[in-house]
Amino acid sequence: MSESISSVLLDAHRARRQGLNAIAQRQRARLGEAVAFARANSPYYRELYQGLPERIESSSVLPVAHKQELMRHFDDWVTDREVSFAAVRAFVDNPELIGQRLLGKYSVATTSGTTGTPGIFLLDEHNWTVTLAFSLRMMIGALSASDMLRLLVGGGRAASVLAMGGHYIGATRFAAIHTKSSARRFRALPAQAPLQNLVAELNRFCPALLIGYASVMALLAAEQDAGRLHIRPALVLPTSEGLSPDGYDRIARAFHAKVRTIYVATECLFMAIGCEHGWHHVNSDWAILEPVDASYRPVPPGEESHTVLVSNLANRVQPILRYDLGDRILQRPDPCPCGNPLPAIRVRGRAADILTFPTECGEKVAVPSLALEIDHVPGVELLQIVQTAPTQLRVRLHPAADADPNRVWRAVHSELTKLLNEHGLGQVSVELAPEPPVASSAGKYRTVIPLVLSA
Repeated sequence: MSESISSVLLDAHRARRQGLNAIAQRQRARLGEAVAFARANSPYYRELYQGLPERIESSSVLPVAHKQELMRHFDDWVTDREVSFAAVRAFVDNPELIGQRLLGKYSVATTSGTTGTPGIFLLDEHNWTVTLAFSLRMMIGALSASDMLRLLVGGGRAASVLAMGGHYIGATRFAAIHTKSSARRFRALPAQAPLQNLVAELNRFCPALLIGYASVMALLAAEQDAGRLHIRPALVLPTSEGLSPDGYDRIARAFHAKVRTIYVATECLFMAIGCEHGWHHVNSDWAILEPVDASYRPVPPGEESHTVLVSNLANRVQPILRYDLGDRILQRPDPCPCGNPLPAIRVRGRAADILTFPTECGEKVAVPSLALEIDHVPGVELLQIVQTAPTQLRVRLHPAADADPNRVWRAVHSELTKLLNEHGLGQVSVELAPEPPVASSAGKYRTVIPLVLSA
C-alpha cells in the first residue's frame, strides 16, 4: 500500500513486457487482496460476502454492488471506522473545504444522481498514486519525442477546464496534485465560465497541455479556428463526455495537437486509455470491467452491453467491487490495429450536449450543458434542467427529504439565473416544473436536456 508513482509505473511497464498472462496474474492477486481487505474492514462487505470462497480469483463470483444500496449503508461500507456519513455530509456541504482532505487523509468527490442517487466517494492515497501513474503512462504513450519537446518548450504548463463550485472529481483531482511549487505550471479554469473568459485566460496562460470536458474542448476548438483563441498545446485530453470521431478530428486540426481520450469515472479514475483508432484499452492490472446484460450475465465481445460492472483494485477506504456503473460498452471482438493487446472497448451513451440560446442582439451563444449543472446546491437530491424553448428552461426538482422545498427552489433559481447572466443570457426564463425528474429508457437521469432532445 506504500507504492510510489514510479514503482507503479515500473510495474505496469514490466507487466506489459511480460504479456497478458502477467497482467492477468497481477489482476487476480490484487482482486484477492481487495476482497480480503473489504471483508476484514467493511461490515457491509463482510456480510455480503458470507458464504463465498476464502480466496477470490475471479470477480464473476462476487454479487453485484449498486450505488443506491452502498449509499444507504455508507457507515458500514467504508473501511475506516473514523469515517461517518454525517461527517462526510457536513464536509461536502462546506464549499470552503473543496479540495481539502477529510480527516487529513481522504479526498472527497461527489457525483450527480444520473442513476437516481447522488454519490459521495472517498479516495485514499494509494488510489491517487495509481491514478497519477495511469495519467503519466497515458501521456508517455501518446507523445512522440517531438511532442515532448513541444511540451517542454511550452514550459510544461497544463490548463484543466473543470466543473467548480462543488466537490467534483476534477476540482478534487486538481487539488491533489496542486502545490505552491506547481502553481505556475498548473491552472484550473471553471467550465461554467463564459466562453470569452476561458479564451482570454487560456491566451494569457498558453498551456502546452489542455484538459477538459469534451464539449468545452469542442467549443474552444471552434474559437481557435475563428482566430480568437491562439494557443499551441502539444496534447489535448477531452474527458467525461463522448464526441463523434469527426469531433475529435476537428479538435486535433484546430490545435495541430495530439488528441487522446480516457475512460474514467469518479468510482475508478484509471479504467481505460484511448488509442489512435478510437478504442479505449482497459487498464487491466488495476481495473476489471465486465460488460453484462440486464440480468448481469456476461455479454460477448462484439455485442453492446446493458451496463458495465467495474472493480477498482486500488481504493481501500471505500471498496468498489463489481459495481454497476451504468454505462453501455462494446468490447472489440478482434485485435485492435493499434497493437495494444489489452481489451479494447467503446463507450456508448456519454454524449456531449451543447445548449444554444439566442441573445437579445440576435446572435447565438453556445453553452456546454455542464455549465448549468448545479446539483451541488444544498438540499438538492436530484435535479433536471430541460430546455423547452430557445429562451426557456424548466427545472424538474426533487429536494432532499429533510430540506425545505421552497428554500431549495429559491437557491436553485438564484444560482441558475446568476450563471445565465454571466453568459449574457439574462433574457432566458427559468421556471419550476410540476413533474419530478424523468429517467431515460436506460434508467439514467440526464442533468441537462437540450431543446433538440426535449422536443
